[in-house]
Amino acid sequence: MSQSAAPEKETTAETDDHLISTSGSSLPPEEVERITADLISALKTVYDPEIPVDIYELGLIYKVDIDDDRRLTIDMTLTAPGCPVAGEMPGWVEHAARSVEGIQDVEVNMVFDPPWGPDRMSEEAQVALNWW
Repeated sequence: MSQSAAPEKETTAETDDHLISTSGSSLPPEEVERITADLISALKTVYDPEIPVDIYELGLIYKVDIDDDRRLTIDMTLTAPGCPVAGEMPGWVEHAARSVEGIQDVEVNMVFDPPWGPDRMSEEAQVALNWW
């Protein structure tokens, strides 16, 4: 789910042009692919209450790393730093990620660099919000 350059010895599973990073991990690629698909499904259940599009399609998930112990580290952002659910959203994301079979722990980091912009939205989100 990361859109940044991949470090050395990193494997990734691509789904919908997003990546889950497994830096130095020995998890089998098919397991990473399953976790990625399940994680994306779980993240698509989380919505900003003010926007009728899930956080995944909005492009609010910047990066996801998984280690050998099946711990996820998720970097995410908000559409605006002053978002009224800024204090609650990381907990919603953590809860959704913990629902993925095999995940042992989840850490959600709120980041604001780079700032979110509408260009991060999927085509599906742009159509839903009539920004197409």
